[in-house]
Amino acid sequence: MISESIKQKAIELISKHTGKQITNLESQSVGGGDINAACKLTSGLETYFIKYNDALKYPVMFMVEAMGLNLLKEANELYIPEVIGYGEAEKDAFLILEFINQGVKIDNFWHDFGHRLACLHTHTSDSFGLDNDNYIGSLHQSNNKHKIWSSFFIEERLLPQIKLARNKGEIRKLTVDRFENFFKYIEELFPKENPSLVHGDLWNGNYMIALDGKVALIDPAVYYGHREMDIAMTQLFGGFPKEFYEGYNERYPMEKDWRKRMDYCNLYPLMVHVNLFGGSYLHSVENIINKF
Repeated sequence: MISESIKQKAIELISKHTGKQITNLESQSVGGGDINAACKLTSGLETYFIKYNDALKYPVMFMVEAMGLNLLKEANELYIPEVIGYGEAEKDAFLILEFINQGVKIDNFWHDFGHRLACLHTHTSDSFGLDNDNYIGSLHQSNNKHKIWSSFFIEERLLPQIKLARNKGEIRKLTVDRFENFFKYIEELFPKENPSLVHGDLWNGNYMIALDGKVALIDPAVYYGHREMDIAMTQLFGGFPKEFYEGYNERYPMEKDWRKRMDYCNLYPLMVHVNLFGGSYLHSVENIINKF
């Protein structure tokens, strides 16, 4: 259950957002994932979602998540929960969102999902990166801007994770050396494309089925990147059905040999998992990187 201090802050933010003064909120615990605690908030007939964690341990996490959600929502291609507000209460930071009531998948759910993601990826920028850093899981994600994908992928995605793993003793020097060899090939491996607006953490735990039966996306790690990063993550933990990829390719066809690049894209989330959960994921990393 949320603390009284968070509840009072939530009452203030919801009242400000809706323009209706509320005086009380009922809270009910719901699943919050590995990092956060979460509750459903109820005021009369209105419901909201709040998640919270240690403000000192994860500084500005919810501020940058709110920024990412708003950026995705502005694109107006997928259902993104509305940001109600965020803040701090004593030692806790919190984020309040629209509560997404679960629906039943429409018949062409996966095809529609793929189509809508392709539409999102048509939103572009002149640089890879973002105006601000954010998080991937509980880890800092650097978004310094680069004009070239290969330099962004190396310097802002792979090298920070390799350094962290080295400092924690999770990765061998031989593997680091093979990464350095892999870096030489990245420029020629990936097709030249404009930076796409990507969700950034698109595995099967970060989508929901909204009341209208279509997809809603949550928990982003937003930046402008190579669109194949999003596609690759959909294949990382079990994969999405083929209808998803058919819907995507009908709207924004993937470049030749895209399937061969999925493992290379997934070196980043796999290294994130090495650093979050230990060396059990290192075997997958080594299987990919040993090709080089």
